[in-house]
Amino acid sequence: MQRNGELNKVKNQLTGEYGTVPEVARYYKSKGIRWVAVGEENYGEGSSREHAALEPRHLGGRAIINQVFARIHETNLKKQGLLPLTFANPADYDKIQPTDKISLKNLKSLAPWQTCRVRDQTR
Repeated sequence: MQRNGELNKVKNQLTGEYGTVPEVARYYKSKGIRWVAVGEENYGEGSSREHAALEPRHLGGRAIINQVFARIHETNLKKQGLLPLTFANPADYDKIQPTDKISLKNLKSLAPWQTCRVRDQTR
């Protein structure tokens, strides 16, 4: 996966600038844009408080795609209405680039243990 080499820095798809995750999420929220975050390892580690899952939802987040979720945090994401998703093929994480725009498909019919299609709108 192409990385920017910094923690808590993501590319704002509208401005092209990098900012912290909360800054970019607030910008997207102000524009009415829902967003998906893609992480790497153990999302939510050390953060079992519900607030850590509430903030992304409040800021317009809809799903977190990650290789591994901290158990309690994954439960809290679900309680807040955020989808904790993983790729069926771990090699797919390496395909995600900072410039990608992701859409989640077939969410209306999504049920436990079924797959959700992820589409990159930039390719």
